[in-house]
Amino acid sequence: MKKLTAILLGAGDRGARAYAPYAINYPHELEIVALAEPDEERREAFVEAHGISPDKAYADWEEVLSQSKLADIAIICTQDRMHYEPTLKALELGYHVLLEKPMSPDPKECVEMELAAKKHNRMLAICHVLRYTAFWAAVKRVIQEGRIGRTVSIQLNENVGNMHMSHSFVRGNWNNSDESSPMILAKSCHDMDVLAYLMDEPCKRISSFGSLMHFNEQNAPEGAPLRCLDGCPAEASCQYYAPRYYLGEGRGWARKFTLDNSREGIIEALRSNDYGRCVYRSDNNVVDHQVVNMEFESGATAMFSMCGFTRDNTRIMQIMGTKGEIRGNMANNEFSIYDFVTKEEMVIRVNAPAEGHGGGDQEIVRSFLQEVRNYNGQEGLSSAAASVRSHLMAFAAEKSRLKQGQPIELDAFYNEIVAGR
Repeated sequence: MKKLTAILLGAGDRGARAYAPYAINYPHELEIVALAEPDEERREAFVEAHGISPDKAYADWEEVLSQSKLADIAIICTQDRMHYEPTLKALELGYHVLLEKPMSPDPKECVEMELAAKKHNRMLAICHVLRYTAFWAAVKRVIQEGRIGRTVSIQLNENVGNMHMSHSFVRGNWNNSDESSPMILAKSCHDMDVLAYLMDEPCKRISSFGSLMHFNEQNAPEGAPLRCLDGCPAEASCQYYAPRYYLGEGRGWARKFTLDNSREGIIEALRSNDYGRCVYRSDNNVVDHQVVNMEFESGATAMFSMCGFTRDNTRIMQIMGTKGEIRGNMANNEFSIYDFVTKEEMVIRVNAPAEGHGGGDQEIVRSFLQEVRNYNGQEGLSSAAASVRSHLMAFAAEKSRLKQGQPIELDAFYNEIVAGR
C-alpha cells in the first residue's frame, strides 16, 4: 500500500481533530507534511503532534499554495467562505482535494469547483461524512436489496440539541450567514445529502419555511448583560448560562475555543470570546428551526425538519416503502425493518463509534485515500458532482424560505446558476 502525503489548510476542530488524526493512527497510509493555520497556538500544537518541520508551518494558505506541489493531497478545512480560492488553486497545482462541507455559501462557486476538478482531472471529495457511517450505509443497503419495496416517502428529523444550537449556531462560527453560511447549508447540507443518497434520484422541487424565533434580544431576561460573567440576574434559571455549561456537562465543547482546558483557562476564555456572550445578545441571524419539503423525479417525497430545541443531538428517520418501512435513530445506532406481508419486524444494530460522526470522519479519509491511489478519472462516493446536487437542494430550500415558502424548481435553479457564472 502506497503511503500518501498531504497538506492541511486549517487546523481548527474539523481539520485537527476530525481528519488529521488518521495520519497519527495510520502512519503507514498518510503523512501530513505541511500546514497552514493562522492561530499560532493551534499551529504550534499541530506541528508538535504531527512532527512537521517548522519551516513547513505557515500562517496563511496562500503561502503554501504559492509553492510548487508539496504532497499528493490537500485537506482543506478553512472557514466556509474561504473554501473556493484554495480549492481552485490546489486543483490547479495537481492536488487531489478533500474539502470540508459546505463547499461554499455561493452556489456559483460550488459549480465552478466541480468543473475545475474535471478540468484538471483531479479528485475533489466533499466531507459528507454521514455517507460513510455504518448506520446510513446499512440503511442504504436495505433499500437497495428491495426489502421495503419502492421508496415512496422519507421523513428525516435533525434534532440539533439545544446546547449544540447555542454553542455552534448562536455563539459560534456558524451563527451569522453573512460571515459563514445559512443554517440549512452549514448544518443540514449533511441531511440534504443523506436524502439524495437514499433516494438515488434527482430532486425536482423544494419548498421551505423557518425562522429565528427564540435566540434574539426580545427574549433576553430582564437586566441580562452582554456577557454571562458580567453578573446575569437569570444565572440560576437560564439553561444557556455559559460558565455553568462549559465548566460542567459542556466541558468537552470548551476545547473548541481554548487549548487551556483547565477551569481557569475556560473562565478566562469566556471573559473575552463569543462563547461567553449572552445567547440573546449575540450577532446571530441563522434560523433556529426549519422544515423542507421535497419532490423527487419518480414522484417520491421527503420531509426534513431541523430544530434547535431538542434534548438530544441526533437524527431520527422513517422511510416508507411499498412493501414495508424503516424506522431508526442514529444516536442509538439501530433501526428496524417492518414487513407489511409477514408483519415481522427486524432490528438492525450497527457497530459504530460514539464519536467522529459515528465513525464517518475516519472512514471518509480511509475511502478518499483508496480512491486517490486508484484514481483514473472516476467519481467517488461524495465527489463534487454528487455534492453539488445536494448543496443545490439546500440553496433552493433557503431561497424558498426567504420567499415565504414559494416552491423552487431545481432544474431551472441550476440553469440560472450556470448562466450566471
